[in-house]
Amino acid sequence: MAECFYKDGLHFECQRCSYCCGHSPGFVYLSKRDLMTLCDLFKMSVADFVAKYCRWADYYYGTQVLSLQEKKNYDCILWDNGCSAYQARPIQCSTYPFWSWMIADKKTWDECAAECPGMNKGRVWPYEEIEKNKKAYVENEPLHREEVEALIAAEKKSV
Repeated sequence: MAECFYKDGLHFECQRCSYCCGHSPGFVYLSKRDLMTLCDLFKMSVADFVAKYCRWADYYYGTQVLSLQEKKNYDCILWDNGCSAYQARPIQCSTYPFWSWMIADKKTWDECAAECPGMNKGRVWPYEEIEKNKKAYVENEPLHREEVEALIAAEKKSV
């Protein structure tokens, strides 16, 4: 088995370029933790937050999952010269660039670094922190439509 290319850590420091927050089509999938944290930050009900900031994204096996909307220029709906939800940003955002597929091998890391000016710069993230972020990313399951509908129904019953 090949030795892990980041066993001695990786350099990364966000340059605030917003590359990972927009500029090209993509999805920011929301888990239950993400959704509830964002609803709390914006002091909104699940139904209202979903209606204002979210969309349904086609997912595996014909299912749909909850994702943040994008603006016409592909920026995240929460991006406005900075993240308006930075302290409550989704796991997908807070674990970037230590996503499992991005750190699968050195070649992939370097290809991604060609588009992200913060990669291979700044502080060294130790192996343990990288693995912690990778694990959080992998375990962060997006909410399926039925789960969101159940949350909204439960919310309506409690009012």
